[in-house]
Amino acid sequence: MLKKSNLIVMLTHRDRTVANAPEVFSQCRNTPAEYWGFKEEGLPLPAMQALFAQMKACGKKTALEVVAYTEAEGLRGARMAADCGCDLLMGTLYSDAILAFCQDHGLRYLPFVGVVTGRPSVLEGTPEQMIRQAQECLHKGVFGFDLLGYRYTGDKTDLIRRFVAAVDAPVCVAGSVDSFRRLDEIKAIAPWAFTIGSAFFEQKFGADFAGQIQTVCRYMDRPAEDAPCC
Repeated sequence: MLKKSNLIVMLTHRDRTVANAPEVFSQCRNTPAEYWGFKEEGLPLPAMQALFAQMKACGKKTALEVVAYTEAEGLRGARMAADCGCDLLMGTLYSDAILAFCQDHGLRYLPFVGVVTGRPSVLEGTPEQMIRQAQECLHKGVFGFDLLGYRYTGDKTDLIRRFVAAVDAPVCVAGSVDSFRRLDEIKAIAPWAFTIGSAFFEQKFGADFAGQIQTVCRYMDRPAEDAPCC
């Protein structure tokens, strides 16, 4: 049996943290989602620290995803994650300096792979290049990878399938998981985790935020043949 992928609920819309993120989490804290996170932009640091502390107090595991493409910006995001006591640093383009910082501060580092630009982010490159890059990063000691599979300009499903099969490390499929069809692909490929943020705020899985989390968590436990058609 394939291992179920972890849902990481992101309190973000279009790659920025929503202003009412603390209220949304408070309303949803009793849902079964274990992993929660948001982006480095959208809230001041004291508010980020307070929200991550609230998540931790509720027994959640936490992630800060940094949509930044220079080493200086990545290090700034890593410092924010450390200041917030996060479990995971997701995003940034890999650098030895960011990895060293994460290792020194107890952060599990999942950098982007490929050529990533823009905000919302776009992924370019070939699967072969991304797999080779990931293997080089693994040798250096990263925990896993933040794969923007559904932001890819090429064959999205083929990239995700090939990358997860070839890379012996946790892979989080991040961004644009916005339909039951894509949930079916996640179930079939079984990456370590996947994120949903904007799709919840756009009510892609129902009208109520907490209800959508419940729907996705239940859906990931269901056999594929019970799936809705869209």
